[in-house]
Amino acid sequence: MPEAAKRNLLQPLVGAGTCFLLYRVLLSILVPFGQVMGGEMIALTVPPLLAAAISSAIAMAIFEAPHKVGEIGLAWMPGTGRNLLAGVILGTVAALLAVVPAVVLGLAHFHYAANADVSWGGALFMPVLMFCGAMGEEIAFRGFTLQYLMRGYGRWAAILGIGTLFGLLHAGNPGATTMSTINTAGFGIVFGAAVLRSRDLWLPAGIHFAWNTALPFLGVGLSGLTIKVTGYELVWTAGEFWSGGKYGPEASGVTSLVIVLLLALIWKVPAIPGSAYLVAQSELPASPAS
Repeated sequence: MPEAAKRNLLQPLVGAGTCFLLYRVLLSILVPFGQVMGGEMIALTVPPLLAAAISSAIAMAIFEAPHKVGEIGLAWMPGTGRNLLAGVILGTVAALLAVVPAVVLGLAHFHYAANADVSWGGALFMPVLMFCGAMGEEIAFRGFTLQYLMRGYGRWAAILGIGTLFGLLHAGNPGATTMSTINTAGFGIVFGAAVLRSRDLWLPAGIHFAWNTALPFLGVGLSGLTIKVTGYELVWTAGEFWSGGKYGPEASGVTSLVIVLLLALIWKVPAIPGSAYLVAQSELPASPAS
């Protein structure tokens, strides 16, 4: 294979890998500061946003100058709010479908925890943190990293690859199972498909944010974490197919079905094309710029 062809073949991997590695390094530095400054919830949500924004800006400056970081789908444009709202609706509906049918069928019930340490302030502030965390992960996984790979290796190859990485990196969460890893990878594919549909990060961020926010308010675990925002919790009488066990609904068979439904619904969303120019360029057969 000619040397130039090898460079073109490797360049998307080098660019995306540089961005993601920088994100992980920054995350390892910022998370301890978040724990000291604000505790566990701050550490889980704010550092990912900061690390993703910084690493993406640096990657754009290195590999795509003079384009700016907003062009990975972050710029606020006419229609951006609509895409975000559509994502929030999809994510909320998905969370409800993963939990509410079990309650209706008598497979779970809400239980009041008498000594629950919750407050109105905490409940109102939690969605802000959840948005930071969801947006941070979308920038890190579906921003420059995904889009640079899409342009180099094709849309679906990149979406499937990054989706798999997304699932594997959650495999170390408390209570994780094979099913939780598969479902999380499925969500990664859903978010990648949403980028493809809207050409921005606001549609997938809306889905991600709404799902992450709705589950704690429904009294269930989120990715193996227990986040108390109300005095109620959901007590299951059904098996892990419905409940997902200690990991929460993301490890359930019901959520697997919800993910398939989400993939179908994304293509029905009247999304307005956003600012992710790398996604637009992935339509072209040309090789990555050298």
